[in-house]
Amino acid sequence: MATVIGTETEFGITIRNSPDFNPALASGLVINSYRGSGTRVQWSFEEESPGRDLRGFGVDTSGDYDSGVVNFVLGNGARLYVDHAHPEYSGPECADPLSAALYDKAGEYVMAQAAANAGLLVRTGEIVDIYKNNSDSKGNSYGAHENYLVSRLIPFGQIVDYLTGFLVSRQPLTGAGKLGSENDRPEVTYQITQRADFFEERVGLETTLKRPIINTRDEPHGDAEKYRRLHVIIGDATLSEVQTFVKLGSTALFLAALEDGFLPEALELEDPVGACWNVSHDLEMMKTYRLVDGSSMTALDMQNRYFDWLAKYAEQATDSPVTTHLLVEWRSLLDDLESDPAKTADRLDWVAKKALMEGYVGRGAAWDDPRMALINLQYHNVDPDKSLFRRLQNRGTIRRLFTDSQVMEAASEPPSETRAYFRGKCVTKYGDKVVAANWDSLVFDSAEANLKRVPMMEPLRGTKALVGSLIDESDSVQELIQGLGGH
Repeated sequence: MATVIGTETEFGITIRNSPDFNPALASGLVINSYRGSGTRVQWSFEEESPGRDLRGFGVDTSGDYDSGVVNFVLGNGARLYVDHAHPEYSGPECADPLSAALYDKAGEYVMAQAAANAGLLVRTGEIVDIYKNNSDSKGNSYGAHENYLVSRLIPFGQIVDYLTGFLVSRQPLTGAGKLGSENDRPEVTYQITQRADFFEERVGLETTLKRPIINTRDEPHGDAEKYRRLHVIIGDATLSEVQTFVKLGSTALFLAALEDGFLPEALELEDPVGACWNVSHDLEMMKTYRLVDGSSMTALDMQNRYFDWLAKYAEQATDSPVTTHLLVEWRSLLDDLESDPAKTADRLDWVAKKALMEGYVGRGAAWDDPRMALINLQYHNVDPDKSLFRRLQNRGTIRRLFTDSQVMEAASEPPSETRAYFRGKCVTKYGDKVVAANWDSLVFDSAEANLKRVPMMEPLRGTKALVGSLIDESDSVQELIQGLGGH
């Protein structure tokens, strides 16, 4: 399975009853209001180059730009900051999809705490609301991105050929549900995903316009000779813990099998962009999509084919209990979607939200009733007192993988099996002595003439096993640097 996984979520934001609401300023207020473990620090863009393209071209935009961004590195190794007009939580690097799902869920807790604190600072009558969703229903879509570490040895063209069909067909497993359609797509009452309508190309570099199914940003956040960071932008911000686990785990397992040369063939769609929004609009999941070999399959047919291949791969390649758990959950979802999609309301956001809306329809409401738009939004509110998702979860209607105490702990404690452990523990213990950070380095003020940069180019180093004792025993940054070799 892909060894390192992480998520990035741009949250929707509004301040109700605010006549001069500015989303960028409101996002800054929320981020600055967080009081959990971590430290405000300059984000170093020295090694970042979002304009570099995996296809071998693009603009190298590396450098220390955007240094005024409100930015925190949290004690759990995550990054909390303002991304244009959205508060964003970028989770720490995790060594398996179950851990990645937990730290993604921790981001909701972090944002809820930040929003509650910000609510104490606004004017009387104003209310700060944060939503883990992907669309404001006014033509704007914002991302929930997944990141997977893969070998640089895999030809990028092979990734495109194999992964496109997988990402398009997985949407019934990854959708958060959406009322209506946008971006000049055909009118629908309700659809599976919030993101599909906004995808317009098969392959490309953009993330905010002409969005591609396969994103080509070449920014590995590690040793570029060895690794790619596959940046997946087609997927919804999911609240269901089971759904997030299956979304991340199935994709990680797919990439591991591709890396090992195990997948027998690519299921290449003849029209992947058209199929992308058609899959989302097909609530019965019965439409077939033509492949380049002349055959046709439904999205669930494709997912069942992928599941069979990857289950066989897992038998040979891993005995991980996390993978075993993943295959059980994935198989159960596919079986229930085929027999009766309503059975998945305890695990899939789009089905759970649809059931809530159908309850109002059954009592005489129309789909264009304003209450429907409110349900569509309030399902995603991160405030546990306002969230319709949380209400279902508290009733036991939606299954959980984690307890509240596990989520709260993950909001402050880093994963132990990646470099996120070193990052998180350092900002907690040494505070303002960490003067700059990015994913693959920390910069310390060690009271010497020059600042000390500690590179972290290997995501599976900097773990608790490797540096835990050193951090515990180093009372100062000077002792830490010396223990690391003094360089």
